[in-house]
Parts: sequence; structure tokens; C-alpha cells
Amino acid sequence: MDILRLPAVGEFLRAATQLYNHGWAERNAGNISMILDEDFSSLKSIKEFPLSFSAEGMSGRCVLITGSGKYLKNAERDPENNVALLRIKDDRCELLWGLADGGKPSSELAAHLLSHSARLKADPAHRVVMHTHATHAVAMTFVHSLDEREFTRTLWQMATEAIMFFPDGVAVLPWMPCGTDEIGRATAEKMSDRRVVVWAHHGVFGSGASPDEALGLIETVDKAAEFYLLTAHLPIRQKINDSQLREMAAVLGVKPREGYLI
Repeated sequence: MDILRLPAVGEFLRAATQLYNHGWAERNAGNISMILDEDFSSLKSIKEFPLSFSAEGMSGRCVLITGSGKYLKNAERDPENNVALLRIKDDRCELLWGLADGGKPSSELAAHLLSHSARLKADPAHRVVMHTHATHAVAMTFVHSLDEREFTRTLWQMATEAIMFFPDGVAVLPWMPCGTDEIGRATAEKMSDRRVVVWAHHGVFGSGASPDEALGLIETVDKAAEFYLLTAHLPIRQKINDSQLREMAAVLGVKPREGYLI
């Protein structure tokens, strides 16, 4: 099977380039994973990586993921060295393709697999988890309350259509060491009922049914955060109020997270 001829893989690789072009993937920052539904039973295990956690519902699934220490800007140009196709088992994952230079899957493997597990329970169409250093969303965590309700409300008030794209709200984790099972579990817990998790002073996790959907979600959050940073130090003369947010939600046919609007 020619992995690179699969349309979903092409979209995955283009998304990696887009994250770099946004300036959100400096050096080896950022990682993407995507569940693939094709039959890869003909591919044999090249090597195995042990798992120190169990991701419910993921055993037997195949996941495309960027490699640890790899640069997202290189994924589309040289996928066989920068990306891995993994088959997940209960206590390990098998490398079926990629990482030809002997690399390892992303150091955020726990956050990805556990978040996939959480999102699949909420939405069977879910397929993609994306982590990137979205500039304005991260900057906002230095100057805004990390209270999830207040953080979400501010973002909703900054852009008219924001409430349409993340009516479920934005989750926020306080600073934690990255690359650990602990932050992976904490992220997945938030992902159980939201599609965006902001890691304070670090980055953003977004999810969706496709790379385009996950990236578009993060772009929307970051644009709203940019508007906030451009205006937070200025006298605010008018803003989108809760009544208008309710009106907008009704027009768009979405239900804002319970208790977030006054």
C-alpha cells in the first residue's frame, strides 16, 4: 500500500506545513495525529514502542502521527522520516510505516491517544488531534484569567462567529510539564466535552473530523485572542454582549455551553 497516495495523508501533511507557515511550529514545536480508517492489515510491524497508559477504544486502530523532535516544516517534504503510522495495542504501539531514520513518535503521544479516546466517545466522526503554539492564544494566558468560563466568554465577545465554532467553550489547563502522561490525562479529561484545550504559557490542542477542521478551530480561537490582545489595553466603548451572543447562537443554530452566558 502506498501510504502517501491516501487523500487523508495528503491533508495531514499540508496541515503540518500550514502550522509552520502560521509561525506556530518553531523548531520541533507542534504535533499532529490522525486516525486512519483504511485496512493496514497487510503491513507488518517494523518495531514496537511501549505505552505507559491505556487509551480506551484505541486498541486495533491505526494512527498517523508526527515524530518526536521532528520539524513540522519538513513533514510534507520528507514524510517517511518525519511521520509514523502506528497500530495501537493495549500496552504498546507498532510502527507500520515511517520514521525511517530511527525516530520515535511524538513526545505528546499520551495526550494524543488519550484525547482521541475521549473525543471518539463524544463524537464518532472525530479523527484528528492537533497541538501547536498558536501565538495569540498562548500570549492571552499571560494576561487573562485562566478561569475557563471567563476565558471562553472573552473569546466569544471578540469575534461575532466565535460562538458558532466553539459553542462548547475553551478548556484551559494551568502550566504543567509537557510530554508527560499526567498532562496527557488532564488534556483528555477536558476533551471529553470540549474540542479545544489551551495549555497555559505553552500551546493549544484542537480536534476535529479532519485536519482542516481542527486547524480551522485553532485559527478561530487564535484570531479572537488576537483581537483581545489588540484591544485589552484600550478603553472599550462597545462590545458583543450576552444578549447579542444568545441572538447569534440562535441564528447559527448552536447551543452555548450551559452557564457561560449571563
